Amino acid sequence: MTVHDTKLSRRTLLKGSAGLVLGAYVARADKLFAQAAAKPSINIAPNTFLIIKPDNTVTVLCKGIEFGQGPFTGMATLVAEELDADWAQMRADHAPSNPQLYKNLAFGMQGTGGSTAIANSYIQMRQVGAAARQMLVAAAADAWQVPAGEITVDNGVIKHASGHEGRFGEFADKAMAMPVPADPKLKDPSQFRLIGKEGVVKRLDSADKTNGKAFYTLDINEPDMLTVVVARSPKFGGKVASFDATAAKAVAGVVDVKQVSNGVAVYAKGFWPAKMGRDALKITWDDSKAEKRGSAELLQQFRGLSKTAGKLVKAEGKFEESMAKGGRVIEVEYVFPYLAHAAMEPLNAYLKWDGDTAYARYGCQFPTPDHMAISKVLGLPIEKVKIDVLLAGGSFGRRAQQSTHQAIELAEVAKAIGPGKPVKLVWTREDDMRGGYYRPYCIHRMRGAVRDGKIEAWSDTIVSQSIMKGSFFESMMFKDGLDPTSYEGSNEIPYDVENFRCDMHQVDVGVPVLWWRSVGHTHTGYVVEAFVDELLEAAGKDPIEGRLALLSKKPRHAGALKAVAELADWKNYKVPAGRARGVAVVESFNTFVAQVVELSMTDDGPKVHKVWCAVDCGVAVNPDIIRAQMEGGIGFGLGHILYAEQTLDAGAPVSGNFDTYRSLRINEMPEIEVVIVKSTEKPSGVGEPGVPPLGPAVANALAKLGVGRPRQLPIVPGASA
Repeated sequence: MTVHDTKLSRRTLLKGSAGLVLGAYVARADKLFAQAAAKPSINIAPNTFLIIKPDNTVTVLCKGIEFGQGPFTGMATLVAEELDADWAQMRADHAPSNPQLYKNLAFGMQGTGGSTAIANSYIQMRQVGAAARQMLVAAAADAWQVPAGEITVDNGVIKHASGHEGRFGEFADKAMAMPVPADPKLKDPSQFRLIGKEGVVKRLDSADKTNGKAFYTLDINEPDMLTVVVARSPKFGGKVASFDATAAKAVAGVVDVKQVSNGVAVYAKGFWPAKMGRDALKITWDDSKAEKRGSAELLQQFRGLSKTAGKLVKAEGKFEESMAKGGRVIEVEYVFPYLAHAAMEPLNAYLKWDGDTAYARYGCQFPTPDHMAISKVLGLPIEKVKIDVLLAGGSFGRRAQQSTHQAIELAEVAKAIGPGKPVKLVWTREDDMRGGYYRPYCIHRMRGAVRDGKIEAWSDTIVSQSIMKGSFFESMMFKDGLDPTSYEGSNEIPYDVENFRCDMHQVDVGVPVLWWRSVGHTHTGYVVEAFVDELLEAAGKDPIEGRLALLSKKPRHAGALKAVAELADWKNYKVPAGRARGVAVVESFNTFVAQVVELSMTDDGPKVHKVWCAVDCGVAVNPDIIRAQMEGGIGFGLGHILYAEQTLDAGAPVSGNFDTYRSLRINEMPEIEVVIVKSTEKPSGVGEPGVPPLGPAVANALAKLGVGRPRQLPIVPGASA
């Protein structure tokens, strides 16, 4: 019997295990979500987060999803450190959907995003481990009739000088029946033996992902399960006018065809007949309310708006007066295309609905809004819906569905065919690529003035659509009618410029958009770092020394910049002929990353030979994971900055697969060297911050090479595999 037994729910398995069990699921929906959002006391109860079995394994139930960024290992490290466990006994799995027990402390609901996994859990999960240790010691002290203060715990072994010795599994049941300590004592960082240590902690999920044991939604194969694919409109906003399913139903294995709000669903005994059935559908689409503009039309509209002042976001000094004084005045435009997330695993999800209860299993990044969406569609009380979170093959923001569109579609296809028929909804690669929820199309128009070797004025006019408008999060996050994720990084530049202005045009476009790895910083980091480099060049300043002179009030920016300059030997290194270097430093999600890029130009575009990276993410919990995330972010960012774009033709997305949506090839991956800046600041995230500096560092290196600083991305348009 395993956690992936198809006849056994995860909750049933946990309840049947010796040792710790999950707390009861809160019954009433209003209380559940109201309490989750009200920021009550932090939950540190070990019996919520830990399963200690008789074999002494300790499984940490992770409140965030694991899709490659490392929270299984990170959460287990925090617990094991304070528990004084042996790393070999540590395990991790996903917690089920329950925002009261497993909420992200940064969001007030259960969900993963914004590089918050470690940041919001650092103290909480250490407290869980410390509380569990204290309770295990108390249980052992009672059993041995010795003072608890005389007991030691080391590498998972509980000892007393009298010769008594035991392990966690022996005392788990008794320990977890005890009251949870209100304020368990945490280690001083000088006592850490796991947190921040090199080569001590190995990733918990790598082995199973390598040997094929890792279990994903596509691995679900329940008896009587139907695989479902949905025919959706080729244009965003299009609706079904009519359809003929005669040919689809004639395909062997097709069981039924039903209309849902988003299109036409084909149900079959397996993926291939479902896809063949969908291909055989004859659908007439109503495009009367669909988005019909193509990329060229959007460029024209956005460009026109960028030449006028938008709604003011922030202003300091007297920008227009300063610009009127002349000097070297620079005005440039930067254009950013729609980008797909292009995660290796397209969307998919499983749901079993019997009319009274619903049980979903999939790589769910935000369980709380998805939970609510499924409950609403099926008309069920919240406590009658369960979501088990499974591993996912990447996300980069794709699964952070503020609109809950996958959960809604999943519940709709189940409801359309009726109860008692488990469904597995599958999106093909083309469905995912053409299905929208892209990084928004965006233009920045920058204006600045340099006089007497000093940057005197700076403005940024942004034209973009909102990610959060009309979503679950709009009321919580909008500021003065604007979406702050559209301008984050542009409104608070780190550089000391006296006369500053940032304004924005928030445009409605019928293309659904979503957070993309590093969100607003993916474009604001580019424009800020490319523009400051251009202004410093006009002022005759070195790119690094010039930045440092403007960062007197930003010591962590400066620290990362100095660290990468030392790592790359910026002052003394002789760049080979035909190559150039560029630099950028960006703060995103409270993490500071500086990168130096060395590249050359080929007939096929830029060739990046090496990237030096310095990262300050506060206390470094897992150094190896931090490096891996920087390396992954650099590769991800480089492929997209060079090649990727999703263009629209009369409203319809063009690219459907990697043949036209070009990714970085393995032979194009540069050599990467990463240094982690030592810090005692509280930990921050690393899943996203490696991406933003890469693009502007490449652009600045190209400018040094004399081929021009790219103004419209991607750098190599129209590239194909």
